[in-house]
Amino acid sequence: TRYRIIHDYDLHTGDPKADLAYERQYEHQQTYHVIPEVIKNFLQYFHKTISDLIDQKVYELQANRVSSESIEQKIYEIQDVYENSWNKLTDRFFKTSPWPEAEAIATLVGNDAVFLILYKELYYRHIYAKVSFQSFSQYRCKTAKKSEEEIEFLRSNPKIWNVHSVLNVLHSLVDKSNINRQLEVYTSGGDPESVAGEYGRHSLYKMLGYFSLVGLLRLHSLLGDYYQAIKVLENIELNKKSMYSRVPECQISTYYYVGFAYLMMRRYQDAIRVFANILLYIQRTRNMFQRSTYKYEMINKQNEQMHGLLAIALTMYPMRIDESIHTQLREKYGDKMLRMQKGDLQVFEELFSFACPKFLSPVVPNYDNVHPNYHKEPFQQQLKVFAEEVQQQAQLSTIRSFLKLYTTMPVAKLAGFLDMSEQEFRIQLLVFKHKMKNLVWTSGISALDGEFQSASEVDFYIDKDMIHIADTKVARRYGDFFIRQIHKFEEVKKIKLKW
Repeated sequence: TRYRIIHDYDLHTGDPKADLAYERQYEHQQTYHVIPEVIKNFLQYFHKTISDLIDQKVYELQANRVSSESIEQKIYEIQDVYENSWNKLTDRFFKTSPWPEAEAIATLVGNDAVFLILYKELYYRHIYAKVSFQSFSQYRCKTAKKSEEEIEFLRSNPKIWNVHSVLNVLHSLVDKSNINRQLEVYTSGGDPESVAGEYGRHSLYKMLGYFSLVGLLRLHSLLGDYYQAIKVLENIELNKKSMYSRVPECQISTYYYVGFAYLMMRRYQDAIRVFANILLYIQRTRNMFQRSTYKYEMINKQNEQMHGLLAIALTMYPMRIDESIHTQLREKYGDKMLRMQKGDLQVFEELFSFACPKFLSPVVPNYDNVHPNYHKEPFQQQLKVFAEEVQQQAQLSTIRSFLKLYTTMPVAKLAGFLDMSEQEFRIQLLVFKHKMKNLVWTSGISALDGEFQSASEVDFYIDKDMIHIADTKVARRYGDFFIRQIHKFEEVKKIKLKW
């Protein structure tokens, strides 16, 4: 039975001496690159569950039968292996090292090409999420017996994406599925099937085309082309539930990259809105994900990154956000936000380095003369652009704090408070006006649409030599805050009553 097979690769015997002996045996096997029996049994069982499902599905289709309970049971078994057993074995045996390569386990699964595709996806996902590049390169150097030159190259350079190949594949899927035309017709109230074409009518191509748009969003963001990154989603209305929202990981990644693109395009209001909305969604749905799965780890990582990006955006463009998100932000980055408000460039750069995506260069390096840190150049370029924008706004936080104190003030007097010449201070006031007014999405499908607005808490105008200041800060809605707290206390009370 299924339970007996799983027991064959159980993680503990219950006997501490036997477990210790097994660990020593496992370490000895790893030295000689032998796959432990427990892993062999697991992979063979994993392969069998998938093969059985495919065979059963083919039988159902040939017999013109509707999906049966047998198929549902097999799907449940695969999900259990995929979500639970794989993660337990990973934590036990491969916490800091990769799983065996696909070539090493191919004979165990009868060289099944379909299963090996799935295995490679899990293999590389684990490396990306858990294994440091240094550990991976050392492992590869030890197991592959490469030449000294190859080993040195592997240690100093991460794997290079063939960016143009990825772009071609994604664009091909988008074009073949005709997904953009389908989305246009759908949003206008028509029938998408009428323009789908041969490939677009096939559900597989339709979904691949749709999610390829998200892939293009990510890739253009990694290349630093933020306008194009958002433009590829111009037929997807981000402010409504859509196909990407059926997959929480996709929805979170989409909002992360859209929010980051907005931030780098200096559309701060839109960036803050996007980050605040998705962080609220994560806050409400986090319990849906098991803590041991890659989904939880990925979501938790992007959650932390988006808090960092939101802290940057709110420092550069203060505005009102949801109280619960604002409370979380103060707990996580309250001290850093105070330092950023004082113009500490180092904190800006630290948060940006932590929260930004892993940028790519579209240019293939000269392999005959590779610079040791060439892979860092795309990041350094984006950091430089970001730092220049921060430096342009370095004085704005201080100016804002002074403007909040007065309703009228002579230009010369306020310039004196800030140790600036009058001419320099007037320039900074113009910078304030310019930076606080940005393009904001208000309606429409395309996320690039918008109107120029300012949500600054303080506004002013200059009449001859006098500054006239208006406080536009919106009073807090304390009623909503108290209602939320009452609901929380009621939930706590219900939990206590259950206990």
